[in-house]
Amino acid sequence: MIGSELWGLIGVSVLETLYMTLLSTFFAYLIGLPLGLALVATAPRGIRPAKWLNRCLGFLVNVLRSVPFLILLVLVMPITRAIVGTTIGTNATVVPLVLAAAPFVARMVESSIQEVGSGVIEAAQSMGASPMQIICKVLIPEAKPSLMVGSAIAVTTILGYSAMAGFVGGGGLGTIAINYGYHRGETPPMLVTVVILVLLVQFFQECGMGLAKKLDKRNR
Repeated sequence: MIGSELWGLIGVSVLETLYMTLLSTFFAYLIGLPLGLALVATAPRGIRPAKWLNRCLGFLVNVLRSVPFLILLVLVMPITRAIVGTTIGTNATVVPLVLAAAPFVARMVESSIQEVGSGVIEAAQSMGASPMQIICKVLIPEAKPSLMVGSAIAVTTILGYSAMAGFVGGGGLGTIAINYGYHRGETPPMLVTVVILVLLVQFFQECGMGLAKKLDKRNR
């Protein structure tokens, strides 16, 4: 059985998880969106080809994506401490979450933008649009439905990362699962946290898919 005190902790942990997930997603997109656009723009067939820059950005993204989150969480502890002054708690967890999610977001954005038809881009170029105008007024608007689906996937991925942070005192539902479910060998807290995480994933996924359908011109 779960006591009232533990239910209170679970409630606080849900809020902490939402705080970490949404804040990390925001900062991950601040970094990942322009990075993904740069990857598309500097590609060999992009609107502003730059082979060396594209390779450097691609290498950086691939390296960060290759490091497992738990290892990255430990590796960036000095950076985390320098930014927020501590390596434990929800604020500290946001730093490695952003570093882990930003390259993932960049690849999601790159994939979404690449779905835009080349004919649309060529039409904009023929009318004298600048690369920035093509990005802001053609590529992003045309890719909105796909970008929205990608954002839902990114949120659910970051949500999973935030649960892993419980191993190092990152706060949120992961800490409840580790401290009460794993260390104390209590099954109910573990099951409750799993159910809540599943429900949160379903909620964000449905919201993202719903918005994508509304933005998709083909369904109008």
